[in-house]
Formats: sequence, C-alpha cells, structure tokens
Amino acid sequence: MGFFYRFVANSMTLNFITPEAGKLTPYSAVLVFSIGLFISNFLWNTFFMYKPVDGNKSTYAGFVQNGTLKLHLIGLAGGLIFNIGFLFSLIASDKAGPAISYGLGQGSTMIGAAWGIFVFKEFKGAPPSISRYLAIMFITFIIGLGLIIAAKL
Repeated sequence: MGFFYRFVANSMTLNFITPEAGKLTPYSAVLVFSIGLFISNFLWNTFFMYKPVDGNKSTYAGFVQNGTLKLHLIGLAGGLIFNIGFLFSLIASDKAGPAISYGLGQGSTMIGAAWGIFVFKEFKGAPPSISRYLAIMFITFIIGLGLIIAAKL
C-alpha cells in the first residue's frame, strides 16, 4: 500500500469541488483503483495458485468448490471495507494532506493487532517475552501516529 498511495494521490486534485481537468476526485480514483485491483487479481491469483509459496497447487474450480458462500462473502466484505477506508483516507487528504492522511489510515493496523491479541487471543500461551514485545509494538506505533499528527500542527 505504501507503494501505490503516492501514485493515486498524484493522480488526484485536492480541489474536490471544481477538480482540475485530467485529475481524479477521490471517488473516481477509488473506482479506477478498484478496477485495476479486479483485473490484476486474475494475474496474481493465477500465478500463486500454480506456484504457491506454501502448500499444494490449486485451480479456480477448486477455489470455487472448496470455498463456501460465507467465505466468499467475507472476502468481498473485506475488499469493500478496505475500499471504503481508502476512500475516506483520500477524502481526508484534502484537509490533512496525502502524507498525514495515509499515516493516520495506518491506524487500522493497530486495530487489527488489538483484535488479534485481545479478542482472538492469538498469543495465548506465548512466552512472557512476547507480551513485552507486543507492548513495545503498541507503544511505538502510537508514538509514531502521534508524531504524524504533530507534524501537521
């Protein structure tokens, strides 16, 4: 995400009311980005189905047959949630600027980590040193977000 955000931000105008000719608004940028994701998934999915990093080869027929409707809907919901968050991040870049908007959007990483640790108990039974590392991760991440916010002030 850190790679493509710059290109999407450069393709947009920060004047969302009367955009410059040839520039995208946040809504059109997310639409074009979504179309690109959809098309590129056929390339990347095909590659990793036949050359998996781990496990056995797969096919599209296996993907459809082995996945339940619920799992496919969860995947679609994840993409929808990502795109809504991405859209809000692009809209916020009008007031905060692209760099700060992107940085604040990365707070979602912290939400995901908190769910994994506190809700799903992913580190239950881990050695005590892991708890210290997780605490350091939370503290440094929050300090980093605070510094990003302070950079705008």
